[in-house]
Amino acid sequence: MDTQGFARVTMVTATLLAYLSLLFLPIFVIGAPSNEPSTEEPPMTSGSCRWCCDPVEPPAPTTEDQTTTGHHPLPYLVPEVRPYINITILKGDKGDRGERGIPGKLGKEGPPGQRGPQGPKGIKGQMGIPGDPCKQHYGAFSVGRKKALHSSEYYQTLVFDTVFVNLFGHFNMFKGKFYCYVPGIYFFSLNIHTWNFKETYMHIMCNDQEKVILYAQPSDRSIMQSQSLMLELQENDEIWVRLYKRERENAIYSDDVDIYITFSGYLIKPNIDP
Repeated sequence: MDTQGFARVTMVTATLLAYLSLLFLPIFVIGAPSNEPSTEEPPMTSGSCRWCCDPVEPPAPTTEDQTTTGHHPLPYLVPEVRPYINITILKGDKGDRGERGIPGKLGKEGPPGQRGPQGPKGIKGQMGIPGDPCKQHYGAFSVGRKKALHSSEYYQTLVFDTVFVNLFGHFNMFKGKFYCYVPGIYFFSLNIHTWNFKETYMHIMCNDQEKVILYAQPSDRSIMQSQSLMLELQENDEIWVRLYKRERENAIYSDDVDIYITFSGYLIKPNIDP
């Protein structure tokens, strides 16, 4: 057989197979139900007559058919069709924002919360403006005397002629008095040289009040004698030394060359208003 004849036979065979597949395909796909109802005519019951040409009525369902579920008179099951509506397609455009409603009532105040952790340290601030000038919180003096002094009929103020320290001029050399310009606690010290066979009787005064006495009995020897104290002074208080009047022989010694008599004072702690 030549090539053209073989091709013709192959084409005819393929055509027959295609027709056969179209013929038997529904039988394999659909199939027959296992409980397919019989197409034969039901047996005639007594007392009933039928014409041969009358249409065949379906048999009444038996008890077995009523109790049996899942069977369908059709040769195959019909799929259940349920409609599905895509809501997103029916959704319209977003509307405009409505007006703001009326504010509601305030709720009850809750309990106080716990104290939070300490925050970080802040940065250093800027320097402030300069403050107002204040008074000098210092006060000190130290003076001396070269001349001797004898008592008279009246009290005498001990005046000094030598200045060692007189800070801000608070000690008045002409009056022999220290004036307090810085209130606070001060320390004072008085040193003298006694005169032999004469009595020494002096007071350190604050304003017009006697604070302490410096005393030495008459003796055949002259000696150095001292007295000291601390006082809390107010502004404009006056501190000075007074020689007692002549009821007895009363004197302090000096030789006009060396300094035997000294009086000193200085501020320890100022009283600064808070």
